[in-house]
Amino acid sequence: MFNDRSSLLAHLSTRRSGKPRDLVAPGPDHAELVQMIALAARTPDHGKLAPWRFVIVGNDQRARLADLLVEAYRAEKPEARQAELDNMVQFATQAPALVVALSSPKTDNKIPLWEQELSAGAACMNLLHAVHAHGYAAGWLTGWPAFSDRVRDAFGKAPERITGFVFIGTPGRALDERPRPAIEQVWSDW
Repeated sequence: MFNDRSSLLAHLSTRRSGKPRDLVAPGPDHAELVQMIALAARTPDHGKLAPWRFVIVGNDQRARLADLLVEAYRAEKPEARQAELDNMVQFATQAPALVVALSSPKTDNKIPLWEQELSAGAACMNLLHAVHAHGYAAGWLTGWPAFSDRVRDAFGKAPERITGFVFIGTPGRALDERPRPAIEQVWSDW
């Protein structure tokens, strides 16, 4: 993938998150998504547990996801306004491709839950790098749907949790560089 160290460093320094609502076609096809997930699985994993899973939500399933989000939101918040319900539909249908990432801990194992959750987060970050390496952009979102048990139950079961919704596509406009912390704020010698 990278011919030399400078190519890898350029890749790492140019990866940006794209706002899912700004990601347009073309998006990756199913084979590319599978390749991206295979790369995401090459993540630190104490105990070789693979405490994460990925679910590809096909374009033909987006309306079903939108219906699920609206029903779950309405059940939890019966006083919801139409604009809130419309936001659930927009959430489900943005960007050309969607992968739902789940933390899938192995609770019958001695590896601490925290380490398994960190591995799930690392797998998501690897997915973002794989998306970038394939020439696309992604936005990793949580929001209300990630914390709804009813939504989670559509993709898995407790003790699994939705780590995030990874929306993938082509940037419809140049990706913004967000402010990064000064290195002195996040690093020190001991």
